[in-house]
Order: sequence, then C-alpha cells, then structure tokens
Amino acid sequence: MRKIGQINHIEIYVSNLARTRLFWDTLLLKNLNYKIYQEWSTGISYKLDETYLVFVQSNKLTPEYNRTRVGLNHLAFLVLTNKQVDEIRAQLLAANYNELYADRYPHAGGTDSYALYFEDPDRIKVEIVCKQ
Repeated sequence: MRKIGQINHIEIYVSNLARTRLFWDTLLLKNLNYKIYQEWSTGISYKLDETYLVFVQSNKLTPEYNRTRVGLNHLAFLVLTNKQVDEIRAQLLAANYNELYADRYPHAGGTDSYALYFEDPDRIKVEIVCKQ
C-alpha cells in the first residue's frame, strides 16, 4: 500500500558495479527479501514492496565517497530477530567485508539496540538492526 511520504527509491553512484553487486546481492537478495527490479549495463535496482535501491556505475571516481562529509552517512535496514543480525554478520565476515565497531558488537548503537555495522565496497556504512 502506498503512503504519502514513503521513500520511492534511493539512487547511489558507485565506483565498481561488479564489486557493489557482490555485496548488495548478499545483503538484499539473500537476507532482506529484495528482488532484482531492473538491470542494465551500468546499473541495477533492488526492490522491496514499493521502495527500491538503485546502484549505477559512475565515471567520475574522484573525489572518493566519504560518509563523514556532507551527504549520505549510512543506510539502515530492519530485521526481525537478533539471529538474523548474527547470520548476516557471519556472511559478511566470511566474504571479508569491513565490519565497523566490531569491538562493541552487537550494541554499538546503544544497549537497547542489537545492530551490525559494515561498509560496502565504496565504504558506505550499512546498518542491520533488530528492534524487539
């Protein structure tokens, strides 16, 4: 059901679409029930209900993305159980992605939050959180 103010889509330009797909396919397709929505030679979109995420190969690679500058800081995704957070963590660690705040896992977001923080190939921070 459509809701006024609901995000329709988010589009992110990336430095290497093939590397980006490996990360986001693991997260979105295998774990978060997204489906591939659109594919073309320089991009892909993943859809869940009425919202979709778009990743497009950029031809302007400098300056590199930095989440501490003005702009996007991170994307956060909700899961239903702490076990799902743990399973996603294991998958991303096995694929050698960079976990953030590993020393404070799973409470880096505070004692009332069970969350995981990783970087995608372009160092976009991704949060997986369970709020029970």
